[in-house]
Amino acid sequence: MSGALQGIRVLDFSAMISGPYCGRLLADLGAEVIKLEPPEGDYMRTRPPLRDGVSLYFGVLNAGKRSVALDLKHPDGVALAKDLAAKADVVIENFRPGVMARLGLDYAALAAFNPRLVFCSISGYGQGGACASLPAYAPIVQAASGYDLANLSHQDERQRPLNTGMFLADYLTGVHAFGAVCAALVRRDRTGRGEAIDCAMMDAMLGMLAYEVGEAQERQPNPRPLYKPTRARDGFIMLAPVSEANFAAMARAAGHPEWVGDPRFAGAARLKNWEAMLAEMDRWAAGKTVAECQAAMDAGGVPCSRFGTVAQLMASPYAAERGLFAEVTAGGTRFLATNPPFRMEGAATGARLPALGEDGRRVVAEILGRPAQEVERLIRARILREGTPAAPR
Repeated sequence: MSGALQGIRVLDFSAMISGPYCGRLLADLGAEVIKLEPPEGDYMRTRPPLRDGVSLYFGVLNAGKRSVALDLKHPDGVALAKDLAAKADVVIENFRPGVMARLGLDYAALAAFNPRLVFCSISGYGQGGACASLPAYAPIVQAASGYDLANLSHQDERQRPLNTGMFLADYLTGVHAFGAVCAALVRRDRTGRGEAIDCAMMDAMLGMLAYEVGEAQERQPNPRPLYKPTRARDGFIMLAPVSEANFAAMARAAGHPEWVGDPRFAGAARLKNWEAMLAEMDRWAAGKTVAECQAAMDAGGVPCSRFGTVAQLMASPYAAERGLFAEVTAGGTRFLATNPPFRMEGAATGARLPALGEDGRRVVAEILGRPAQEVERLIRARILREGTPAAPR
């Protein structure tokens, strides 16, 4: 069966992570996603890890798309982008607010001749207001949103916020943008009209801080229970005795059924004595290996896991059974990319990663109907570019 978005054309002006991830998810559902890149290519094409000069980082974010390298600093390049937008269902962009308007490619300009267009703008702080013009990347928004300091408050004896290497704000915003685009397409089916979507990284981060938003309004007398690693003889495991049933199962699996009747751990009292409960589990695990601990907890039906690496997960039976990865080809290079994080008919990661500008000729000829001599003129004028990823910086 074809993907749920088969027949939907997406013009993806975005770069880096948030917008491209949104576009990747749309492509996974069968949309035709045309990635419009500057002549030098999306900066992520240069980012490691690299295999045969191909960025696997870029590849995971952009598999299944088509690439057109277009000079938007030239009026003819902008005109070409407008012509493509006239035949698109969706536009994604994550320029700083105001850039698309200066190019004449904002929602108002494009909707004037394509009123069915769904136009999704992704930015740090939204399209308007005092903060709109501030530069923003995921580490900045994660710091500004309260996420980093909330995370710091959960760490033992740390005075400095944790280092940032996981760009949660980017991926979270990309997922929200993906959902908003799909919802706008459904509404378009009812109304016949598209709309503008304003998706901000700050809003996405705040939306996941449900406990912290509540706590900021009503301070609690007891600290929030934290899920801390339990130390075994050769490493750590994570336990999550969330419910009464989970706790009782953990007590039995640890050989201490008497904990179930211990008043310290009964009902709400367990939250007040959470640290004492974790200390008991540390004592139980101290003489055992991680494998022994997990085997005991698994046998008892207790939520539990060792701490693993991505490489271990990729090689696991679970990854194969679940179909977590798809093989992608970039020229002569092959690599694995994650499949979409949901299973439904016709949803899969595209098997091809385009080289920079690889699809420019075909897109301009097939979608816009431009004759071959016109395409050659655009290439000679360096408005439409064919090339390879930019050299590492």
